[in-house]
Amino acid sequence: MAAQWIEALTGSLEQKKQYKQHVARLEALPEPYRATAKALQRYFTYWAGYTDGDTLVTMLGDHIDLWERAAVDGTPVREIVGEDPVEFAETFARAYAGKEWIDKERARLVAAVNAAAGGGRDHV
Repeated sequence: MAAQWIEALTGSLEQKKQYKQHVARLEALPEPYRATAKALQRYFTYWAGYTDGDTLVTMLGDHIDLWERAAVDGTPVREIVGEDPVEFAETFARAYAGKEWIDKERARLVAAVNAAAGGGRDHV
């Protein structure tokens, strides 16, 4: 009962555990994979804006899998991310569907415009 109450306030304890495991795996990567993976992970947290913990944990796990495989194979970083790391990061993150923080604001905007226009439609 207490665990459910705590999770209601702080989020899933299992997701936190998985996230910590992903961070430990990231820290264990050799350079330059570690630095690249850290930079991309930071970008994901700012750009993607996911509020769904399951989506985020899955994406980060797959991200670490990619860099662990690259390290084992000795694949050059540029061969993975290409010439535009931003394009790589955004394409990677888009592959994971999930709730984003902006979804609530999109719905709020549509409702406000509909109310102002005198319509009750869900879409503008």
